[in-house]
Amino acid sequence: MSTRSVLPMLLESFFHHRMTQQRNASQSTLASYRDALRLLILFAAQRVQRKPCDLSVADLDRDCVLAFLDALEDQRHNTVPTRNARLTAIRSFFHHVAANDPAALAVAQRVLSIPIKRTHTPITQHLTPQEFDALVAAPDQHTARGRRDRTLLLFLGRTGARVSEALGVNACDLQLDRARAQVLLRGKGCKARIVPMSDDLTQAVRALMRERGLKGHQEQPLFCGTHGERLTRFGATHIVRRVVAVATLSKPALAAKTISPHVLRHTLAMTLLQSGVDLLTIQAWLGHAQVATTHRYAAADVEMMRRGLDKAGVAGCQPARFQPKDAVLRLLESI
Repeated sequence: MSTRSVLPMLLESFFHHRMTQQRNASQSTLASYRDALRLLILFAAQRVQRKPCDLSVADLDRDCVLAFLDALEDQRHNTVPTRNARLTAIRSFFHHVAANDPAALAVAQRVLSIPIKRTHTPITQHLTPQEFDALVAAPDQHTARGRRDRTLLLFLGRTGARVSEALGVNACDLQLDRARAQVLLRGKGCKARIVPMSDDLTQAVRALMRERGLKGHQEQPLFCGTHGERLTRFGATHIVRRVVAVATLSKPALAAKTISPHVLRHTLAMTLLQSGVDLLTIQAWLGHAQVATTHRYAAADVEMMRRGLDKAGVAGCQPARFQPKDAVLRLLESI
């Protein structure tokens, strides 16, 4: 078997066995990894002037991968987080290469040694309760579209769901009993969690289901587009932008903020934190794999820090400057 025929076999086994069967990766993860490796292979083929089917694992060496990552930023104008996401996919593939192709072990180890590029971590954006209320009040409740939009905003802001989790909710995932209203969310890595629903959200969801004729046992999407299909991520983002444009008329401060569906998730996290909910509970609520991810909300809460300063009794007064007693030292201090 030639060395060049190994690469297609490794790619096939990576997606069909490692990603699908062993890791049970979601469709979005598979699509992201597929796109990253496709771009890398096209880049390598152009670099060595051969067809993609003629490439070997050695053609995807460390120098090639580094040049590819630089091209993502310089030519495709990708951001550093996008570059790092591509590198994560490439690393995962080369872990598979190292385990299944001993002849390519040295190449794989050199690729796996490529570090993640450090980037500036932006301040977590969130809305005040008044700003969120202005958003929820913006959709026209005299239209079916407006009632759906309001329910979607409430769902994102009250459950803290990622937009993909919210749009993936079916009628059968909802439990709308008055005492224990809750919803099943399917998160990253095929991890599911149940979160409670507030009274206003429960009422809005009940009304939306009645309007659409949905029953609790049906596997029908809760949030649909104009033609009855499941609402897409692009559609949800468009809804938020449209609502923000209307809400800005009554709340001009919203114009200074970049508001997306994910900002509503941040808003719930900050509300919970400021209400005294501990980080571990917030971590479970949001479905974070690590509490370090949740900790960034504490780092972004300036008001909580200010209250801590007040509790500590720090007045911020400058101490008196040291006055040397020795005449020579006084002379030096006066210069």
